Amino acid sequence: MKLYTIFAFLLFTVTAYSQTTINNYKYVLVPERFDFFKADNQYGLNTLTKLLLNEKGFTAFVGNEEMPTELATNKCNALRAEVVQKKGLFVTNLTLLLKDCQGNIIFKSKEGKSREKEFQAAYDLALRDAFTSLNDVDYKYDSTKATTQALPQPQQPAVAPAAATPPSAPVPAPAQVPAAPAVTETTGTLYAQPTPIGYQLIDTTPQKVLTLFKTSVQDHFIAESGATNGIVFKKDGEWFFEYYKDNKLTSQKLQIKF
Repeated sequence: MKLYTIFAFLLFTVTAYSQTTINNYKYVLVPERFDFFKADNQYGLNTLTKLLLNEKGFTAFVGNEEMPTELATNKCNALRAEVVQKKGLFVTNLTLLLKDCQGNIIFKSKEGKSREKEFQAAYDLALRDAFTSLNDVDYKYDSTKATTQALPQPQQPAVAPAAATPPSAPVPAPAQVPAAPAVTETTGTLYAQPTPIGYQLIDTTPQKVLTLFKTSVQDHFIAESGATNGIVFKKDGEWFFEYYKDNKLTSQKLQIKF
């Protein structure tokens, strides 16, 4: 009888856990820095993780980006994205993990690999290879099965009950509209030189100004300029480089010749 009780408990535990899938989650939080790096968004890997998650259908956020109220007030409504590196000789190995707020692994990708010698290309290709595991998962957010775990609340001291007051009508919070970015003009023409995964933009010095990495969206690139990372995209026939500086969105107009 005791053995049967233990077996029934284990079966219930496994069944309950298996019912928690990525379809229970709409949002994914991506850290600003992965554990195996020494700088935020190094090689644009965190930004690329967000982009690939969005392409799969999630709504992803990096670091302290502005979030909807339902997520800002309870981070347990989102999965946490982790990228793990396994050291290897002449090969870059990356694995994607999606965890809930209790640290349980909800999804684990295959080990993405790249034998590229250049770090930028190696990390980019290895991560994209790991993400191909999501192609085998039919992800579709199901709001009826959404996971709404509550954050632990601190205990409050007991207080005397207050006199009842008539309820007041709820006042909806005003919608938050992102501030329009400050647009700066470009200082000269940049010439695009093709690379295996995108382009590098060269000025007339000649000096490399920006490195562009291809995405699945036409005329949209992940961009890196030293410690500054952002996106380069084409809008109304003109090119723009948008990035955050001192927590403010900045947009720089570019003249690019391909």
